[in-house]
Amino acid sequence: MTYLSNDPATFAEDALAGFCELHADTVRRVPGGAVRRSRPSRPKVAVLPGGGSGHYPAFYGVIGPGLADGAVSGNLFTSPSAQDAVSVARAAHSGAGVVFSYGNYAGDVMNFGLATERLRAQGIRAENVVVTDDIASAERPAERRGIAGDFTVFKVMGAAAEEGMDLDEVVRVGRKANDATRTIGAAFAGCTFPGADAPLFTVPDGHMGLGLGIHGEPGLRDVPRTAARELAADFVRRVLAEKPAGAGDRIAVLLNGLGSVKHEELFVLWADVSRLLREPGHTLVLPEVGELVTSLDMAGVSLTVTWLDDELERLWTAPAWTPAFRRGAIAADSGEEAVAEVTDDAPRFAEASAESRQVAGAVLDGLRAVRKALREAESELGAIDAVAGDGDHGRGMVRGIDAAVTAAEAAWHQGAGAGDVLAAAGDEWAARAGGTSGVLWGAGLRAAGEVIGDGVIDAVAAVDAFAERVMSLGGAEPGDKTLVDALVPFRERLASGTWAQAAAAAEDAARVTADLVPRKGRARPLAERSVGTPDPGAVSLALIARAVSEYLREGTR
Repeated sequence: MTYLSNDPATFAEDALAGFCELHADTVRRVPGGAVRRSRPSRPKVAVLPGGGSGHYPAFYGVIGPGLADGAVSGNLFTSPSAQDAVSVARAAHSGAGVVFSYGNYAGDVMNFGLATERLRAQGIRAENVVVTDDIASAERPAERRGIAGDFTVFKVMGAAAEEGMDLDEVVRVGRKANDATRTIGAAFAGCTFPGADAPLFTVPDGHMGLGLGIHGEPGLRDVPRTAARELAADFVRRVLAEKPAGAGDRIAVLLNGLGSVKHEELFVLWADVSRLLREPGHTLVLPEVGELVTSLDMAGVSLTVTWLDDELERLWTAPAWTPAFRRGAIAADSGEEAVAEVTDDAPRFAEASAESRQVAGAVLDGLRAVRKALREAESELGAIDAVAGDGDHGRGMVRGIDAAVTAAEAAWHQGAGAGDVLAAAGDEWAARAGGTSGVLWGAGLRAAGEVIGDGVIDAVAAVDAFAERVMSLGGAEPGDKTLVDALVPFRERLASGTWAQAAAAAEDAARVTADLVPRKGRARPLAERSVGTPDPGAVSLALIARAVSEYLREGTR
């Protein structure tokens, strides 16, 4: 478990603040994460890893010469928002473009993709390198999630940028490193969020979960726990079976502790891993053993192998100097200390009619009713999500609605009409919640607000706009076991009935998702575990629909 926190809800922000204070000579905090304190003396590509918090030293622990120029940091196990990514990128950009790198998770892909679009629209070249090293998560490499292998990819890209490669070349070597990297892991016990009284998942006594992810996802299956030598043999066999075609015999190797496995235990495992890797003729190039990509206090370990050619080896062995990882000697950059940009991002609202202002007040009260319902259901939603995900759905939804209500209140006090109040709520939901649900709910609410404008709410038109935006952005369809399975029946029933009837249809549809096999999102690699449990996104959508229905009924009394 985790022992030290102030407010568990702000643990990630508090940890980042402490890190930046400790390393104030080399890093500075910016909205959405952290960057190097000094800009480079010449334009260079900014390498920006990112993802949810809880994985130190990933991601901000590797900011420094030879590695990252900044890091985008979301809430615990939750992808950062597009707004966070744009903020960090603008702070780190020195004129040669930026490249985001992150694991293959739906929320990260959506948010960093949106950030890339916004940066390009602002004239900043931006690219993405998605890490897909986890061999246990899918058969097709492109569908695999990214875990500890992202450290190798970050290191190679950072060295390439430090050498002066342009953006296209940095992206090329990053993707090349990813294609050459394979990881397998196992968990002996789950991790626990700050303030929680139970872990996200448990492993049966005497067993280990094979194929874990860094967000605390349970393994693909539980197998009997073995001695270190047997685990080493299983890991090495699985990784070497995935050796890329045409790869040589020189490899970079990471033996990574996930949080609670001590260095001495890793050394015991390493003695067998290294021997088994060398026996087929491999040469181990500057191997690393320790905590590189963690998962809070998870008891687990992973093995990563990257097959090297001359170029990758040069970049892997190049010097780096960061708070958490140091290799060789690297000259300090003579750049100037960066000055934070001063921008006026305060929203501006068009003058609203008296009628729209009255409706805006009703929208705000409806959001408050949703906030109450989500706060009461936070633990339940987290428990549902933990069956085949990382257990953060309840917390993410609460963060989203809290931010949405705050933004809606501010907009209302500034004279905004109904549409602007709803759009402001959506923007802040997406910015503060992060993750897949954060970006979908944020974009959907904004779309609904744009349809409403300064007029009277047309519930059917607003829900239509919400649904179209969510489905186009997320790419999910009915049957994929996502919130869309509740959204579509809700939308269809509302077109011909009342809000209460539509809410009931959403609740029925959410329950039925328990019988579905997921085809989207993090639950997809753990399809068997999710059968029998409803989709958390569908459940939360139905819960929100019911909360609004009850608010509307109360308002008519």
